[in-house]
Amino acid sequence: MVYLVEHFYSIQGEGRYVGTPSLFFRFGGCNMKCEGFGCVESTPSGTEVLGCDTVYAVNKEHFSQNWVPIESSKELLNVLDLYDLPKKVDIVLTGGEPLIYANEPPFIEFVEALIADGHRVTFETNGSLGVDFEKYPVYKKAVFALSVKLSNSNEPFNKRVRGDIINSIATNAKEAFFKFSIDADSIDLGLEEEISEIVAHAPNCDIYCMPLGGTKEEVEANTEPLIEFCKSKGYNFSDRLHIRIWDQNRGV
Repeated sequence: MVYLVEHFYSIQGEGRYVGTPSLFFRFGGCNMKCEGFGCVESTPSGTEVLGCDTVYAVNKEHFSQNWVPIESSKELLNVLDLYDLPKKVDIVLTGGEPLIYANEPPFIEFVEALIADGHRVTFETNGSLGVDFEKYPVYKKAVFALSVKLSNSNEPFNKRVRGDIINSIATNAKEAFFKFSIDADSIDLGLEEEISEIVAHAPNCDIYCMPLGGTKEEVEANTEPLIEFCKSKGYNFSDRLHIRIWDQNRGV
């Protein structure tokens, strides 16, 4: 079963295509919790849940009322008709972790239909789940934003860094790039070595570093130290434009 948490038409707020008009599909479920990011989301009952800035798309136990079960690709394709979209608009599949559905027929059929219609499809993935590029060659025509988690996520190294999977995606995808979420406190804690160890698995991929945070205040606090870090290491700085503008992560 595929679960869809939300869809919205906005601009891409981060990474290589920042500012590009994009239709987002946020899928529910993830193989990580990333509680080290320290973002807190309140449930309808008032319980506070710790995790990443999209914990509502990770924690089904507390947020299942927003998770819509999807049984066919048509249900997903019908979403495009709800918006006044330009032709061949960018489509971003995010989560949670969208690649937990990489082998599900409705998900594959959805991606195939989008690619066939000329859309650029980008997966925002943590890079820890494999994709069968030979069995499902449509994935070779997609873009992969590899948001590999750093130690500040509090996830164990052998879970968050899968060199074989990173290399497979970078080798087979139409396009791939790294996208790291970084807070100011992590910059002086061996961050360059940590990033270097990850990107060594796909040395030809560009690196984008984003300020960590689920609110405008948090993003702004981490921005200037991160810019200086990027300048010193030659990495690309990527804003979290959607959070800076709307001060939220849902629906933008």
